[in-house]
Amino acid sequence: MSRGDSAVGGVTVDVTLSPNAVLPGFAKRPEAMTEASCCGGGFPRCARAAAAAAWAFASEDAGRVAFALKAGLAMLLASLLVLVGEPFRLFGTNIIWSILTVGIMFEYTVGASFNRGFNRAVGSMVAGVVAIAVIWISLRCGSVAEPYVIGLSIFLVGAVTSFVKQLPALAPYEYGFRVILFTYCLIMVSVYRVGEPVAAGLDRLYAIAIGAVLALLVNVLIFPAWAGEQLHRELVASFAAVADSLHDCVRSYLSGDETAVDGGEPAIEKCRAILNASARIESLARSARWEPPHGRFRSFSFPWSHYARVGAVLRHCAYEVVAMHGCLHSEIQAPDGVREAFRAEIEDATAQAAELVRVLGGDVDGMTRSAERLSLLKSVHGSAYRLQLALELNSHLLVSSGSVAEEITSGGGLERSCSRLRESARRQRLSWPSREADELEEAEAGGGYAAMMVRVRALESTAALSLATFASLLLEFVARLDHLVDAVDELSKLAKFREESDSIKLAT
Repeated sequence: MSRGDSAVGGVTVDVTLSPNAVLPGFAKRPEAMTEASCCGGGFPRCARAAAAAAWAFASEDAGRVAFALKAGLAMLLASLLVLVGEPFRLFGTNIIWSILTVGIMFEYTVGASFNRGFNRAVGSMVAGVVAIAVIWISLRCGSVAEPYVIGLSIFLVGAVTSFVKQLPALAPYEYGFRVILFTYCLIMVSVYRVGEPVAAGLDRLYAIAIGAVLALLVNVLIFPAWAGEQLHRELVASFAAVADSLHDCVRSYLSGDETAVDGGEPAIEKCRAILNASARIESLARSARWEPPHGRFRSFSFPWSHYARVGAVLRHCAYEVVAMHGCLHSEIQAPDGVREAFRAEIEDATAQAAELVRVLGGDVDGMTRSAERLSLLKSVHGSAYRLQLALELNSHLLVSSGSVAEEITSGGGLERSCSRLRESARRQRLSWPSREADELEEAEAGGGYAAMMVRVRALESTAALSLATFASLLLEFVARLDHLVDAVDELSKLAKFREESDSIKLAT
């Protein structure tokens, strides 16, 4: 809130702006997420809002509910080992380590669970072996030196594991080094006062193995969520989002649709989400490498890493689409006449490029290798060439020509230029250059046109050049499609996608 008291009359100006008032449309927070709308009605209203949000979150993906139920079942099975008498009598309190292992290992996807299980198993085995060796050495050193040996070993293990896990080559196994550290420390500290430390350490390793087996069995056998399938679906959806975003962005730019300026299209929001999904795609690709053959992916050496590479190339295309969408929010906009002059070429290049992206997404979705992509790529190159040629032949529309003297001597030329500038600045979707238009009105009222003519021509040229910026971003998108086609071709070869003719034979 800002307050200002005028010096005359003591008038108080009280202006209150909401947090969303100074943000563009796509960056505004929904009113449902504000504090007043959430907790203004007390606890019952907050409880209903939280329940509705949880229901909507679960409805988006049924796998989330399945994962929660599977996790609860795995924890129940591990707890039964403690509640049932025989396993507890066999392992004693060490069986509790199976519960800890289930809680640590259980992940959303099967591949992530196998990856976590591998790190857990190797870390526990290394920690157990080192612990048993150090315990044996400490017992041979006598009761006086035993605590010093154990303390020194804990210091060395903590220092070595903390240093090694920082190496870039071992970064994927960072969790395994953490397992080595805390497992070793817990084993050494807890068995120090136990009568048979070696037997106790072995029992804990057995309990960890039991918990790992329980977590993997539940995750694989009951409604499995495969990381490979999720990666495949997300990549296919990314192709569709980029194509739809490109089409909607160009349509809004050529038509001057004001809803695009408010950021109301869901397609561009999905395109922005693609830019933020790089870490998730990489994580899914790493997890998918740990999964056994399943569904359509029946190879142990399936090229999941190339899925991530295709996603990276596709994100570079999405960068251009988001940049093109930024032209819709620009204060400097090209006149309608300039847009109409290049409408046919821009629409043709956009349609061809969007169709190629959709075909590539369809090939990845159906795991086929179609010959249509090559013909479409040639068509895209042809439409891009025609757009470049149109920009070259009609460059006079993008750069102002002529001198100020010619405009002054031509009858009514200056008045027409000033009128065009004021008209374009007065439109709702064009807020620039409003100040210059006001100055032109004052100059027109005073009869002084010549002093403003240079500024008029500069402003008109800058506004017209904004279309060249938009067109260059579209051409850059088309240029990046070559890399996208190459990436999909490489993936189709390594993954042994079916030829289009083979799929037709199977269908008949």
